[in-house]
Amino acid sequence: MNNFQAILTQVRILLSSHQPGQVQALLDNLLKEELLSREYHCTLLHEPDSEALARKISLTLLEKGDLDLALLGWARSGLQPPAAERGPSHSDHDGSSQCATMELGPLEGSYLELLNSDADPLCLYHIYDQMDLAGEEEIELYSEPDTDTINCDQFSRLLCDMEGDEETKEAYANIAELDQYVFQDSQLEGLSKDIFIEHIGPDEVIGDSMEMPAEVGQKSQKRPFPEELPADLKHWKPAEPPAVVTGSFLVGPVSSSSTLPCLPLPALFNQEPASSRMCLEETHQMPMPSSSSSLSCLNLPEGPVQFVPTVSTLPQGLWQISGTGTGVSSIFIYHGEVPQASQVPPPSGLTVHGLPTSPDRPGSTSPFAPSATDLPSMPEPALTSRANVTEHKTSPTQCQAAGEVSNKLPKWPEPVEQFYRSLQDTYQAEPAGPDGILMEVDLVQARLERSSSKSLERELATPDWAERQLAQGGLAEGLLAAKERRRPRETQVIAMLGKAGQGKSYWAGAVSRAWACGRLPQYDFVFSVPCHCLNRPGDVYRLQDLLFSLGPRPLLAADEVFSHIMKRPDRVLLILDAFEELEAQDGFLHSTCGPAPAEPCSLRGLLAGLFQKKLLRGCTLLLTARPRGRLVQNLSKADALFELSGFSMEQAQAYVMRYFECSGMTEHQDRALALLRDRPFLLSHSHSPTLCRAVCQLLEALLELGEDAELPSTLTGLYVGLLGRAALSGPPGALAELAKLAWELGRRHQSTLQEDQFPSADVRTWAMAKGLVQHPPGATESELAFPSFLLQCFLGALWLTLSGEIKDKELPQYLALTPRKKRPYDNWLEGVPRFLTGLIFQPRARCLGALVGPSVTALADRKQKVLARYLKRLQPGTLRARQLLELLHCTHEAEEAGIWQHVVQELPARLSFLGTRLMPPDAHVLGKALEAAGQDFSLDLRSTGIDPSGLGSLVGLSCVTHFRAALSDTVALWESLRQHGQTELLQAAEEKFTIEPFKAKSLKDVEDLGKLVQTQRTRSSSEDTAGELPAVRDLKKLEFALGPISGPQAFPKLVQILTAFSSLQHLDLDALSENKIGDEGVSQLSATFPQLKSLETLNLSQNSITDLGAYKLAEGLPSLAASLLRLSLYNNCICDMGAESLARVLPDMVSLRVMDVQYNKFTAAGAQQLAASLRKCPHVETLAMWTPTIPFSVQEHLQQQDSRISLR
Repeated sequence: MNNFQAILTQVRILLSSHQPGQVQALLDNLLKEELLSREYHCTLLHEPDSEALARKISLTLLEKGDLDLALLGWARSGLQPPAAERGPSHSDHDGSSQCATMELGPLEGSYLELLNSDADPLCLYHIYDQMDLAGEEEIELYSEPDTDTINCDQFSRLLCDMEGDEETKEAYANIAELDQYVFQDSQLEGLSKDIFIEHIGPDEVIGDSMEMPAEVGQKSQKRPFPEELPADLKHWKPAEPPAVVTGSFLVGPVSSSSTLPCLPLPALFNQEPASSRMCLEETHQMPMPSSSSSLSCLNLPEGPVQFVPTVSTLPQGLWQISGTGTGVSSIFIYHGEVPQASQVPPPSGLTVHGLPTSPDRPGSTSPFAPSATDLPSMPEPALTSRANVTEHKTSPTQCQAAGEVSNKLPKWPEPVEQFYRSLQDTYQAEPAGPDGILMEVDLVQARLERSSSKSLERELATPDWAERQLAQGGLAEGLLAAKERRRPRETQVIAMLGKAGQGKSYWAGAVSRAWACGRLPQYDFVFSVPCHCLNRPGDVYRLQDLLFSLGPRPLLAADEVFSHIMKRPDRVLLILDAFEELEAQDGFLHSTCGPAPAEPCSLRGLLAGLFQKKLLRGCTLLLTARPRGRLVQNLSKADALFELSGFSMEQAQAYVMRYFECSGMTEHQDRALALLRDRPFLLSHSHSPTLCRAVCQLLEALLELGEDAELPSTLTGLYVGLLGRAALSGPPGALAELAKLAWELGRRHQSTLQEDQFPSADVRTWAMAKGLVQHPPGATESELAFPSFLLQCFLGALWLTLSGEIKDKELPQYLALTPRKKRPYDNWLEGVPRFLTGLIFQPRARCLGALVGPSVTALADRKQKVLARYLKRLQPGTLRARQLLELLHCTHEAEEAGIWQHVVQELPARLSFLGTRLMPPDAHVLGKALEAAGQDFSLDLRSTGIDPSGLGSLVGLSCVTHFRAALSDTVALWESLRQHGQTELLQAAEEKFTIEPFKAKSLKDVEDLGKLVQTQRTRSSSEDTAGELPAVRDLKKLEFALGPISGPQAFPKLVQILTAFSSLQHLDLDALSENKIGDEGVSQLSATFPQLKSLETLNLSQNSITDLGAYKLAEGLPSLAASLLRLSLYNNCICDMGAESLARVLPDMVSLRVMDVQYNKFTAAGAQQLAASLRKCPHVETLAMWTPTIPFSVQEHLQQQDSRISLR
């Protein structure tokens, strides 16, 4: 075991001091020496835990080999191990290194142990100096940062040795990598930048200010895994480096020029330091005179000097780096305040020139600041902020002089910059013509909820209209807010949901264009991939293929570009459009806790790695999808859900005007809008952008024909009008063949097809010429797709109508009204039922005959009889709300009077759509059915998301006598009607509204109830109205179930409005999770008893009521003596004194019939007092009194004396 510990210690040091690429070289060498099997080698390559990796390697060496053998292989790979890694046989001939190491203690332990130790990073820095620079004198170290100093001569000699010693350079590269891990924390990154600033390459420059830590010793809260570190840390040194003052260390070569005294920097500027917290933008460049009496201990060449103030917690001092050929002769690293340009003495002193930032990307004024790609732990605001950045205002001459240094140091490598700009050009293109019409729709925050109390499956929640949480600021702010909520270095999954035709794909394109226009600065790269491009076989795909090859346009990217992207995955946004079109997408979001898939692999493997946060970890995944099927279950682990709400009525009409303006037909705008308003059903369907455009296309065609144009009244008629002329001009049977393709693709949940799937080239050419199929973005030349999902649904329904392969008895299942338990029909083409009934039942001449001619009359007649018999057998009262709405839509499309009358006359008088979403077309069809029924209805419209216009139209129907809706929606409707002067409709809406019974389950419910009471009080004080609101006046049952947290907070608000409900009979304050209103709540409630004259049931169970609460309750109960029938104090904390208070008031409660005091804390004494009081109350029927604190024998004795005492 001791041998294992010795090997483990050396392996730990070896792993902690080398880059991941070098560690892989070691594993490759072990494989070559046959110490590892190929399978075990692959496992170790994917091991995320450095401690586990060290132990596994150590066990292998202990069992099969020797550590020296591994180190020899390491050397043969061209990688020199540090001195600490060598075995005992590899002793240093010069004993200084070994001595220094023993004096300060060995560097043992894993990355995590090193980070959690109290070791000073400065000490580690010197330990590596002493181990690798033989013969160097011992450097004196102090434990206190304020007294820690380094001799300038020692440091200068050290840097000179570095310049000429390749082994030393490699050792310091190892130190730089150790820094890359040690300071990989958002609170210590500023320190790492300053200490190891000479290791930053010329292409690694960031452009944001950073805030320095308050304590250098503060420990990290979260560290990255070793594989998250940059794959290669560049050790760059210019031929003649400039000097940088950072305030912590001096790093770089020195030259023998003028000798200056070593004085504090404030003395150099003739001022006192004001603050030690400065940003990197405050770097200054100053011309330095060739000789000065004030700086005698520093070797400075002639030329300008650059000062950079940084960390305030390191020891104060002034260190120097010198070089030539860069335009800046020296760089000082100084701890303390560097004066602003305005504070420096002009001409006679030092002149300060500000370095300009790049005009393209926000940048630091220091050309040696590290890039964002090399600081993965940088706080996100410091990396993404592009606002409130103050740039120095300089003259053109100053900018030109300073730019000579900056221009030599590009912020990104040239291939990356070229790829970035080409990607911008790809997404910047705006669609032309009507395709470019942009209408801003609401972006609503969505959430999932359980479909029922007994089901674990989740579905998209349906909030009330007033409860919708809009994403403030649109898509840019919504994405930024979602990004800020995520945990560091965690992949974020955002889903954009919406029904077919709601504009999800157009929205995805708008996101890409917004990034290209600079409105999403938190992302460096955006990749948009349509999911129909990902249904490809084979296991030959890599992550590069997904990013660069499968998008709308293939992108040319060098390996350097991909490497740059992998360094900062948190700056990448990947958009997967139409996610529901992926084959077998189940399980993408559920991690198997296994390693990341090895590349190359299948596209499914790549997507699983992305969603399970194993590939491109830290990126943002944005999905667009339809919320249906098991996809919603997979999205339960998404970080954010949004939903597109579609067009409002005003937006739909505005779109029609814009469409004809872009089409060059402005003279027809008013006429087109008038025709659409004459068809309220199509106008309600125009909330869908796809249908709104289809209506505009038909309007355009009709208006070109003449002034007697008229829109159809159904969706079936709309698509018949769009396809009629195209069908008649095509090859014989072409439309039927295209319909068959649409149906077969729909059964496979696809919308794309290959060119060779067409029965003939003539059919393909005709379909493409008429716009029935088209090349989708990102597809190959041989791939085609239907332009809209609803068009595919219409063609699928047309195939069911024309096909002789469909048996008559199977036809009703495609309406999906009564799904079968065994082998249910998969209604993926959800628009098929409505189009099917429309095509079969509408008159042949203007419907089916207009598409395929009169040849199919006999087949259509037979199918019509089958569907008519099925629809007339249905009982609408037995259907669920969603199926009932679908039945109404189907019968509306059929336009068959007999079926319509049968359905509407069978509607139940009480219709509840609780939890069922009602879109504008649903509200229109429902209102039309209620009017035709000829009877009165009561509607429950809670949790339907119905919009105000739809709610107003249903409430205004004379056949609707009562309705329930969300309190907030109803009050908003009343206010809107009052403002628009619709007095009659307002009066009807107030008289019909009811809230009986009402259950408050959230603080918002109590607040909405308060608004309703306030509306009544305002209404009662008005001169033109009188009387109470029926909703308030007629409320008889009120339940309060907010739980132990919100209950005590909300109950005082309920008490304030309780007296407004004069007819209240049942007040239930019991909840399964216990409201816990306590004694204070009971005291407040008792004060309202004199106004609650009708209260019959009072349930105060499980509310943490003690003797004090019972005493307060007993004081108020006589006010309810004439009405109260049932009182429950079940499961409280009432003791003997409380029981005595209740016993004393019990004879006064002449109307009381049932009292429940079970599961309290009173003893036999309290029970006997209640039993004695019960004998004086002949009107009481039951006293439930069992409690564990009373001996059972006493309870039995009391029950024997009075049988009204219940022990159950």
